[in-house]
Amino acid sequence: MLALATATVACGHPASARADEPSPSHEAPPQLTEEVLDSPQGAPAPLYGPPGRPAGPPAVPPTTREAIIGRAEKWVRAKVPYAMSGYWSDGYRQDCSGFVSMAWNLDRSEWTGSLTNVAERITKDQLEPGDILLFHNAKDPENGSHVTLFGGWTDSSRTRYTAYEQTRPATRKQATPYAYWTNSAQFLPYRYRGLAEGGGRHADGYPGRETWRRLFS
Repeated sequence: MLALATATVACGHPASARADEPSPSHEAPPQLTEEVLDSPQGAPAPLYGPPGRPAGPPAVPPTTREAIIGRAEKWVRAKVPYAMSGYWSDGYRQDCSGFVSMAWNLDRSEWTGSLTNVAERITKDQLEPGDILLFHNAKDPENGSHVTLFGGWTDSSRTRYTAYEQTRPATRKQATPYAYWTNSAQFLPYRYRGLAEGGGRHADGYPGRETWRRLFS
């Protein structure tokens, strides 16, 4: 089931409105081309937030794709409200990068500018559930930076995928054009370096088929 959503902004990035079923259109909704919205992001922070920023590089605890998607699903079910400075009961910041930090089971909340410290670049063809699509606007981090968690392809042409993301008003899961509704060329695929499995399988099935059965059967 796809989460109901309204037009929102995630990590300073406009995000689309979707209903229960994905629209056949691949065009961005009008809001995405007409609005220019900025919002600040949180820096790397300990679980449960202040006081103090964490020192040293982030830890890379082992996890699996199944565990990553399972943790993401918990926030989807809980409809965790989006908050740039709020922290959920599990300790993670309630913005897009805090959501990925939670799904990857990191020991702190990272931000879009530091998630690459625990990840490696991959190609579109290598994407598997639990990987991410990341846009970090280094010149103006508060304008457009965003990250989504890849949940699997939704069509055979690999033009749409299930995106888990933390966005206003709350965590959602929905069919999304690759790589995102706006700034699509700037979103790059990454894989968490702490995966405790091979990671060589491709997400060939649509959600609900092979990849989905592997994760939830």
